[in-house]
Amino acid sequence: MTPIRAIGRPALHLTRGTGAVVIFAVRGLGGLKPFPGSAILRQLVQIGWLSLPVVGLTALFTGAALALQIHSGGQRFQAGDVVPAIVAIGMVRELGPVLGGLMVAARVASSIAAEIGTMRVTEQIDALVTLSTDPVRWLVTPRLWAAILSLPVLVAVGDIIGIMGGWMVGTMSLGFNSATYIANSWAYLEVWDVTSGLIKGAVFGLIVALSGCWFGMRSGRGAAGVGRATTSAVVAAAVGILAANFALTGLFFE
Repeated sequence: MTPIRAIGRPALHLTRGTGAVVIFAVRGLGGLKPFPGSAILRQLVQIGWLSLPVVGLTALFTGAALALQIHSGGQRFQAGDVVPAIVAIGMVRELGPVLGGLMVAARVASSIAAEIGTMRVTEQIDALVTLSTDPVRWLVTPRLWAAILSLPVLVAVGDIIGIMGGWMVGTMSLGFNSATYIANSWAYLEVWDVTSGLIKGAVFGLIVALSGCWFGMRSGRGAAGVGRATTSAVVAAAVGILAANFALTGLFFE
């Protein structure tokens, strides 16, 4: 029975863990009665507005570098003119959502895990339970919904800035006409290209906030426990974003 136990024990552990995360997410998403409007608004500022500079800069340089790479590679096949179309499609389908999600994960998942983990260490969460207050509704629900709502907006802004970065490089360095570049970018984009990226952004927002809240609520005692929770939250969010991107891309475009 030893080989069977060796297989069954990790499988049971994975199943229990997955079920616990799903239940935690459902509780967090369902804690909207009464509606925590002011708490969600504060988290929208923390998660969305304050993440805009880093997402915008990342998209700008990514779009510019993508234009250079596509033009350099396309010239080998006499296909340098496809730069506007590929930059636009690549940004809205993949690079905008994924890089935006990863940058927000690095900034927000760590912040959420550290904040909630510190509350766990200083027994503030225990105090909420003592006062018959659900800590999930007050700490998790606003962050989950704020991330779900703000990430698609960040992705949309990042897409625009990334395409602008490609346009700047294309018109200033690669010899493209400005009106032609914009027309080609617009002509090859479809509504589903943009919509799929926004859906990815909402899913990635859920993954980021859920990772931060999950590991923060289960933080160990002391500074070392908070540090481990923060690291685990960022790693889990990044891996979850990449795995979800692969699954959603296969679902949307297979």
